[in-house]
Amino acid sequence: MSLQVQIMDAMKNAMKSKDQVALESLRAVKSEILLAQTSGSGAELSAEDEIKLLQKLVKQRKDSAAIFIEQGRQDLAEPELAQAAVIEQFLPAQLSVEEVEKIVASIVSEGGFSGMQAMGQVMALANAKIAGAADGKTVSSIVKKILTA
Repeated sequence: MSLQVQIMDAMKNAMKSKDQVALESLRAVKSEILLAQTSGSGAELSAEDEIKLLQKLVKQRKDSAAIFIEQGRQDLAEPELAQAAVIEQFLPAQLSVEEVEKIVASIVSEGGFSGMQAMGQVMALANAKIAGAADGKTVSSIVKKILTA
C-alpha cells in the first residue's frame, strides 16, 4: 500500500474520531506528497523519497518544538511534538544507537577507513545501508566517534 493511500485512510479515521492534531499532521503530509509529485518530475515518488519526505517533516516539527521550548513557549511546542509523533507512525522502525554503532563499525572495518578524511565515504555507505531507519544527525555523530577513536 502506498504512503498516499495510508495517509488518506488515516485522515478518514482522524476525521471520524475528531482528532484535530492527527488530521492537521496528515493534511501536511498529503500536501507535501502532492507538492513533490507535481514538482516537475512527473514520476511517482519512490519509497525512499517518501521516507525522506516524512523524515523532513518530522525534523521540521522537532526543530520548531525545540525553538519554542528554548523560548519558554511550551504551549506552542506541545502541538509540534504531537504532530511529529503522528507523522513518525508512517516511518520504518528506527534503529537503536547500539545497532547504528554496529553497522557503522562494520562499514569502517570492512572498508579499512580511518581518520576524519573518510567521513564522507563512510556516511554515504552508512546512509545507503541504514536508509531512513536512523536520524542523520545520530549517524553522523556515531561516524565521527568511531573515526576519531
